[in-house]
Parts: sequence; structure tokens; C-alpha cells
Amino acid sequence: MSAIQPRILTWARETAGLSRDDAAHALSLTPARGKTAVERLEAMEVGGEEPSRTLIAKMARAYRRPLIAFYLFEPPRKGDRGQDLSTLPGKEQFNPELDALVRDIKARQGLIRSMLEDDEAKPLDFIGSATMEDPVQKLAARIAERLGFSMARFRASKTPDEAFAYLRESIEENGVYVLLLGNLGSFHTNIPVGVFRGFALADNIAPLIVVNDQDARTAWSFTALHELVHLWLGQTGISGTDAENDIERYCNDVAGEFLLPASELRPLANVVHLSVAAIAEQIGQFAEAHRVSRAMVAYKLHRTGMIGKATWATLDDYFRQQWLDYKRRQAANAKKAEGGPNYYVVRRHRMGTALLGLVRRSLDEGTITYTKAGRVLGVKPRNVEPLLSMRGAR
Repeated sequence: MSAIQPRILTWARETAGLSRDDAAHALSLTPARGKTAVERLEAMEVGGEEPSRTLIAKMARAYRRPLIAFYLFEPPRKGDRGQDLSTLPGKEQFNPELDALVRDIKARQGLIRSMLEDDEAKPLDFIGSATMEDPVQKLAARIAERLGFSMARFRASKTPDEAFAYLRESIEENGVYVLLLGNLGSFHTNIPVGVFRGFALADNIAPLIVVNDQDARTAWSFTALHELVHLWLGQTGISGTDAENDIERYCNDVAGEFLLPASELRPLANVVHLSVAAIAEQIGQFAEAHRVSRAMVAYKLHRTGMIGKATWATLDDYFRQQWLDYKRRQAANAKKAEGGPNYYVVRRHRMGTALLGLVRRSLDEGTITYTKAGRVLGVKPRNVEPLLSMRGAR
């Protein structure tokens, strides 16, 4: 193979969302010849030091790139995210962590599809079965019927987590895998909700939904449904906070009608005459009772004409600021507390029981290796069995 082009090393690291400090640590670089580990990496990226083949292999793993990519002459153009619906047209924002996450999930999807094909899975007929010409209420009803969804059970849940778990189970029982991922494996690579709330990878064998778990837990159900509408439309793409895009507005409307039909908003009919603070208080009580997010209720009030766009935007900012304040307090408390949640409990929650079950069956049948299983689950091969062996694996 040809010599490594230094600009390829810089491109691979930056598109993985890693600083030189983070990359040097991930690669276990050591000081040598009077240079620190970071200085050595910098020298490699400007052509002053030649990386060994062993180090290139480490970079491929740490930067989540195939080995062959390091032998390109020029960095390739930015990878295809599908339809990037997270921002207004012409204002797309480059986020290396998001690009790395999308690449990673697409690679996992390929492995999941091969496992399902080995299992002789049948194509899912609802993928791409809808268009934006379908009335919002009718599509919401079709999706609810397909999922066998019980609104009474959803709202009877004791917590937003329990409500989401029921919705997730309903979606996964219909062949869609729902993952909770908002970073590349560490809090250093957290992807803000302003960059993406979720994305859908349409496929009639192995469709996936990814929900950004950096978002408020009360928002997860709405995001999962929003992405499910994208799958019904047969679309692969990223969704964010922009509700001005026609596709995003349609998916929002269907997801909103699913979780909170417009007819149920009557108790909030008089909020237009209240102050923003009073509206926020009433929305909070209403949202908690219906197991949805306050932001979603405010959006529904706007879409049904019960509040104006300016009031909705003010409420949206108000709720977002409250969430950010809560996150800061939570982070401060976490620093004071000892320990943290169990590694395997967190990983299981992120992957979902459907994917864990598929990997378990495939391993038992000998159709995949532990290396591939680890790739699908986002863990090292040695961690696969402890992850799957926890109580509740199926």
C-alpha cells in the first residue's frame, strides 16, 4: 500500500470528533524522542513522523474508519446522512460526532440485516407505505393499529421512562429497532439536542430508530414516533429542532396526533388569555398527566391555533432553558455522588431488548462471532456475554 497522507490522519481524527488530546489518549500514544504523546500525533498529521502499521490499525478502531480509508490520497467528501432535516435548508451544520455516529449505526444496521436474513426474516410491508398526502389523523390511527398500542396503558405508566418502555416495546415487536444513543461512547462526545433529536434508517428488513438520550426523557416517546413516521414514509434522515421543514412538520403532526389528539386539548382552551408563566404551569400539569413533554403540548397548541407562533416560541425557549438548568444541576450532583449506574444496565437500556435478543439467538445458533456481536452492541467482544447474561436477556 502507498504511504499515509498526513491530511488523511487529520481528517479521520476530526471527523471522529476527537481533539488531539483525546485521540492521543484513545491511541495509548506514549512520549518518545523528546516529544509528548500529543506532539507526536501532531507531527504525524503534518508529515514529521511516520505512523506504524500497528498505530494505523489503532486509529482505524478509535476513529471508527475502515483501515483502507487511511490509504486514500484525499479525504472523501462528507458522508451521506440521508435527508438532514435537523436545520433549515442552506444552514446545515457540520458536526463530526454526529457524522461518526451515523456511520457507526449504518455499519451496525448492515450486520443486523445479515443476522435477520440468516433468520429468514420477512420484509416489513409498512416501510414506505405512506405519503405526505395521507391525512394526519388517518396515518396516526394506522400506526396505532399496527402497533397494537393502548393509550390507556401508556398514560397509566408511573413514570415517563415506563411510558417510553411500553411504546418502545410496541415498536420493536413490529420489527423496528429503537436505540438510545447521544454520543460515541463517552460523555466527552455528547451530541447536543440542537444538533439532532433522532434519526431513522429506513430498511424493509432492519429499520432502525435512534433517539438522542441527551434529550429530556419526557421527549423520547415523541421523538421515537416522529422517526417512526419517517419509516412509514420510507425516509432515511436526521431530525432536529427545526419545525419549519414540511417533512418535519408532517412527522411532528402525526406523532402529536398519535400521542395527544387535538380533541383532548379542550382543557387548555383558555390559556391564550394567560401570561406565559401561567400557561407554562398549566401545560406542565397537563403534560405530566398525559405522559408527554411540555414542549410537545406547546407545539400542539400552536398547530391547532390555540396560541400564536410568538407565544409558542417563547414557551419553547422557556422549557428548553429549564431543561438545560436541570441538566447542569444533575451534572453537578453527579460529580458529588460516588459511583454511578452499572455499565451493563446502561448499555442494555441503550440497545433495547429486541436487539439484545437477536444477538443472543444469533450467537447461540453460531451465525455470528463475538467480535461481530460486540460491533452490533457497541461493546468489546469480552463484554458481550456479561451484557447478554444479565437478568432480562432473551
